[in-house]
Formats: sequence, C-alpha cells, structure tokens
Amino acid sequence: MFKLINFKKNLIIIFSLFFFSVSSAEDVFLSLKKNKVNVRYGPSFDSPIKFIYKKVNLPIKQIDKKENWRRIIDIKNNSGWIHWSQLKPTNSIISLNDKILFKYPSIFSRPLANIRKGRVLVLQKCEKKWCKIKTDKFKGWIKTDNIWGSIN
Repeated sequence: MFKLINFKKNLIIIFSLFFFSVSSAEDVFLSLKKNKVNVRYGPSFDSPIKFIYKKVNLPIKQIDKKENWRRIIDIKNNSGWIHWSQLKPTNSIISLNDKILFKYPSIFSRPLANIRKGRVLVLQKCEKKWCKIKTDKFKGWIKTDNIWGSIN
C-alpha cells in the first residue's frame, strides 16, 4: 500500500514537471507585417475590431490559435485576434529599459546612441548575449538583457 501511494505521488510530480516545462517552452513571438493591423474580439472577420496597431514590426506574443487566426498579447497586456496574413516570424524586440547601442558586441566598443525604453528594435543577428539591431538611422549592438520578444 505504501509503495503504491509513493508511486502515485511520484507520477503526479513527474507529470506536473513535464506539463509546466512544456507550456513555458511554447512561447511563440511574432511581428506585425504591416503599418496598420486590425485586432478583433474574436477569430473571424465578422467579429468587431477591438483596436488597431499602427506599427510595423511590433513584436507580439501568440497565446492561442484557431484555424487562420492567432490570439495575441502585447507588451502592455492588450489581447485580441489577428489573421495570420498580418503576421510574420519574429524579427523584432522591445527594450524594457534604456540601453546603449554599441558599434561592436562589447561594452568597451564605441557607443553610438541611447536607446529609449519601449523602442521597437529590428533584429539583424544575435550572438551570445548581444544582438545586432537596426532602428531608424542607427545600426549597432545591444545587450539582450531586459527585452520583450524572442531572440531565437
């Protein structure tokens, strides 16, 4: 009897660990394909528009999907449904605090610009804890700590 109870406890613990590790690994980040993207209350063109994004490359997180629709959440916890045709694989991040843009991936290289918190940064490539980004007229490297989005 005692061995059976321990087996059940171990099975529940293993199942819980597997479930929680799988759910956190499923974070899918996407970016907006256009400068104007409608976000709807439901997964249908008949569903009313909830709000409109007006920022190309804005990174968003997919939290659900239904056929050709993706339920998303943004950095400010706004959520809704977007048709997949308005989305692309993630190519951008948002800085969660002010950062310095460097010429090379080192804090000892020349600083190029100050990047303000909340700025959308288009990714070019990432190496270790640094990403080469582009924003307006600047290109350079930032550290990847305190960002929102995926750097895969």
